[in-house]
Amino acid sequence: MQERFSQASFAFRRRGRAIAAGLAAFTLAGAASAQEFRLAQEARLQQRANGILALMGYSVVPDLTSSNLSINNAQTENPSVFMTQLGGGDTFSKSFPLYLEGAIAYSRYDPTFIASNGVDARRLPTRWNTLTGTAGVGWDFPITSELVFRPIFDFALGKMATDLRVAEFALSRITGREVDFLENGTMNAYGLGGAVMLDWEHVREEYLIDVELRYTDIRLRTFGNTSDLVQGESSARTANIYARYRAPIAGMHALDRPVRYVLEFSHSRYLGNQTDILGFDHLTSLGAGLELDTSAYNPLYVSRLRAVLRYMFGNNVSGVSLGLAASF
Repeated sequence: MQERFSQASFAFRRRGRAIAAGLAAFTLAGAASAQEFRLAQEARLQQRANGILALMGYSVVPDLTSSNLSINNAQTENPSVFMTQLGGGDTFSKSFPLYLEGAIAYSRYDPTFIASNGVDARRLPTRWNTLTGTAGVGWDFPITSELVFRPIFDFALGKMATDLRVAEFALSRITGREVDFLENGTMNAYGLGGAVMLDWEHVREEYLIDVELRYTDIRLRTFGNTSDLVQGESSARTANIYARYRAPIAGMHALDRPVRYVLEFSHSRYLGNQTDILGFDHLTSLGAGLELDTSAYNPLYVSRLRAVLRYMFGNNVSGVSLGLAASF
């Protein structure tokens, strides 16, 4: 059921304007020593903290449509933003309806900053790597035999590390606390929040239908040994609808069980600080794939394996991904 988050993505490309300029670069410095390069306005790096946390918000929310993104720089065609997420969730049983979910995500953001001595300017390519983990605990309250209301408490942790990818001879002429952070800085963040969900499962021998409505709100805040240059906070709020239809393919069997075809639909709207940070405020996914029933050969307690090819689109965004999932 909730195992639909377990997947791997291969490509997602962004068209149109480049990533929001507010996260991409600093303005050029004013007058400065001809021998010393500096980044302009130290406070501008502080202002970027909430933007970095907003990007982290895409990773801490369990969400099919934004769980795997690769957004290319229009000039270099190299990924400026890359995100991937692996996770899932399930309810123990109807007699003990404790719901547990979890997700781990990796993302990389490659901003370019500008250093200037008032006459010349130099580009400073950086790489910011982020690892996040989210855990959730909920409880199913049945409304009907097929519909449940599920409140969930979520807790998230994230860490971002910077890497200034520029030759040492150039660094020797660039000074300032901002450069120290760009070269080897870290940001630690935690998130508290939760979600509410309506989950309808319509199970028949001929077909299965699963529809979920979910609203998630997780508040992120820096803590610990985070540099004082990038202290900040952000909210990750997402509303999502997800639907899946599964039915056997007539005459097709594998592993002594019928092979099913799978149709999926998902739509997410971003309502928190991540809104428009990458140039879009919603994403839609349409998917089709195959599912194998492995219950007849079950040494690893895997009951189903599923592969789904998805087409995603939104504001100035389109692309494809391949999702892989397992049910236990």
